[in-house]
Amino acid sequence: MSDAARSQDPALLSATELLSHYAAGTLSPVEATEAAFKAIERHDSTLNAFCLLDREGALAAARESEARWQAGRPQGRLDGVPTSVKDLLVTKGWPTRRGSRTTDDTPSQEDAPSVGNLRRHGAVLIGKTTTPEFGWKGVTDNPLTGITRNPWNPAMTPGGSSGGAGAAAAMGMGALHFGTDGGGSIRMPCGFCGIPGIKQSFGRVSAHPLSPFASVSHVGPMTRTVADSALMLTVMAGPDPRDPYSLPASDEDFTLGLDGGVKGLRIAYSPDLGMNTKVKVDPEIATLVAAAVQRFSDLGAQVEEVDLSYLPDPTWAFRVTWYSGAGRLLSKIPSEKQELMDPGLREIAAEGDSYSLRGFQESVSQREAYSIAMARFHQDYDLLLTPGLPIPAFEAGREWPEGADVERWCDWSPFTWPFNLTGQPAASVPCGLTAAGLPAALQIVGPRHADALVLRAAHAFEQAAPFALPPGAGSL
Repeated sequence: MSDAARSQDPALLSATELLSHYAAGTLSPVEATEAAFKAIERHDSTLNAFCLLDREGALAAARESEARWQAGRPQGRLDGVPTSVKDLLVTKGWPTRRGSRTTDDTPSQEDAPSVGNLRRHGAVLIGKTTTPEFGWKGVTDNPLTGITRNPWNPAMTPGGSSGGAGAAAAMGMGALHFGTDGGGSIRMPCGFCGIPGIKQSFGRVSAHPLSPFASVSHVGPMTRTVADSALMLTVMAGPDPRDPYSLPASDEDFTLGLDGGVKGLRIAYSPDLGMNTKVKVDPEIATLVAAAVQRFSDLGAQVEEVDLSYLPDPTWAFRVTWYSGAGRLLSKIPSEKQELMDPGLREIAAEGDSYSLRGFQESVSQREAYSIAMARFHQDYDLLLTPGLPIPAFEAGREWPEGADVERWCDWSPFTWPFNLTGQPAASVPCGLTAAGLPAALQIVGPRHADALVLRAAHAFEQAAPFALPPGAGSL
């Protein structure tokens, strides 16, 4: 889609552009919110990205925002920006169903810390996006709302677990979107849907209630531009007394320094992260990622391909962490309700319950070893580039591609979850389309707490290779 076409459709404007229009009086929050709902009306019957819509509440909030802008007193940094919330995050006045028939429609009495932060900055909350049940897998379908589909090809999956957010962002159904990421759940749908997003350093964005997968779970932004991800992260971030893992307040503004470029940075590139996996990188994906890596050299970075096969294998550490979290989750659900749940979730929970304490302790040691190895790696390299995903999107409604010799979703996404174990910031940026018209993605990883550097590199790549949107995106 051309820049001219984007500029004519309010649904496709970035949050940064919307705010400029509001300040200039050339567009109102009501018009932007109405455009977001028009895009939802056009696309969501096909994509099934939303499980809750609050048109009345959103338009009321947009009218209040419009009055503030007209009075020259906007509320915070996101006043009037249409925003969706993933249905794992509690939002005051809305139910949190988590894609499960074991939950009910009782409205939440409070906001998650990140949701509350955006609300205080004037964001207009339009609805909730879909997730697999309790966010357990890397695709988005659940027993409650069915299958969510890919905006580039509805026969394909948008990834998960933030698949609804990914599809909504790509099609202009809101400007800002909350994702969560416990093993790639922001970066996988960003990769399959062709949008940027970041899993920031662990603890940068507070969470409450804590996820059953708390020690690897992150809340982060999914948007159509890197600048919007930086802006949203700036507002989301901060400590909260309800989260024992919160980082101290830093007041860091991630929008500052985005234009600093990558010249002189020491950047490593690994085409396979040293992982010995059954699912190898698709040749088309490998070619697109290699071309993206070359962009960084062209932009003045010192890029070196590296062999990471010496790194400790983190597979067992993630499996135990994830599956035991699922077991803990099911232990809190009455046994008579568990039959209503996704069979795959029940299967991994059963395995998680079978682990011994000694086995769990061993997984912690493996996680620590991998984290230390990555910290040492970053003494020599500012950033690491890898494929975001080894394969393009596959058939919707499946946990893994047909015919693949895998056990679970994490087997076809080996480049994302290692950095949930380490807590490092990792961004996904689109880097082209396959011959079938499906997005490929590049992952940009930094050392812990180097969120601003990762966003700066992602922005530099975006400026050099602007991101495309799916055909038909928007409200017009």
